[in-house]
Amino acid sequence: MKKMLVALALGVGAYVSNALAWPTAPVTLLVPFPAGGSADSVARVLGTRLSQSLGQPFVVENKPGAGGAIGAAQARRAPADGSLFFVTALGPLVVVPHLLKNPQYDPLKDFQPVTVVVQSPNVMVVPAASPHRSVADVIAFLRANPGRMTFANSGVGASDQLTAALFWQQTGTSGSHVPYKGGAPAIQDLMGGQTDASFQNVNAVLPYIRSGKLRALAVTGDKRSPVLPEVPTLGEAGVPDLVVYSWQAVVAPRGLPRDVLDKMYAAISTVLSEPAVRSQFVSQGFDIVANTPEQFAVFQQQEYARWKRVIEAAGIQAE
Repeated sequence: MKKMLVALALGVGAYVSNALAWPTAPVTLLVPFPAGGSADSVARVLGTRLSQSLGQPFVVENKPGAGGAIGAAQARRAPADGSLFFVTALGPLVVVPHLLKNPQYDPLKDFQPVTVVVQSPNVMVVPAASPHRSVADVIAFLRANPGRMTFANSGVGASDQLTAALFWQQTGTSGSHVPYKGGAPAIQDLMGGQTDASFQNVNAVLPYIRSGKLRALAVTGDKRSPVLPEVPTLGEAGVPDLVVYSWQAVVAPRGLPRDVLDKMYAAISTVLSEPAVRSQFVSQGFDIVANTPEQFAVFQQQEYARWKRVIEAAGIQAE
């Protein structure tokens, strides 16, 4: 018995020591989208600074496909030892599972939340030549012409499509979804006048708003965006209680040792407190979040239930 207790104590000691020593090898930051998007940009900022602060390479790996479900399924299968973290937008964690019949993962059971890194509101934009100069103009047109106004989005289940669906539900109107394979072509056609409006991430369209190629009518946050202070919220524009944020977060495979979780969360929080990093994100229209793993878990459950209701009410289905 004494030998068994000694062996057990040595084993526990080694486990704790390994957890506290983490990382002892390169760490993968798996992004389920192509390079260049918001989640990828967040992962690369984190990867650079975490490599410097924790002494091991944090390498970004892109695994796009199926709205992020392919990358999520790969992340689920990874060892829960701190060798891989999943850096993603909200889609794979709270939207895509409601659209696919068999997504190969359960976002509420298969992942350990670490933190929501940043969030940003969407912004309703129209082409510069559009006759619509306010949200009231858009609502009036939608009511007079049900289903005729086209809203570009970056794909089925994307936050721009869901925001439009929620907007129609709460205003008692209807428009027409025009899905694209990504945000860039959706924005290009919107600027060219091929579509009438869109709800895009602020950071994605900020340059075009500033250059006058797009007109911003309202942001979907609970307060005005610091990078678009002259643009009202939807609440101010007459659509109360419609608050939508796109967000980028870090999760790990379920079963991650608590010591590793705490160390990763502390390291990310430190990175996000650095003035240069904060300035970089804020200048792009992001708000720093850095909530705790426990707060993130509650938030994910709320978002999961919310978008399930919106998707079912709108009858949105995967292509």
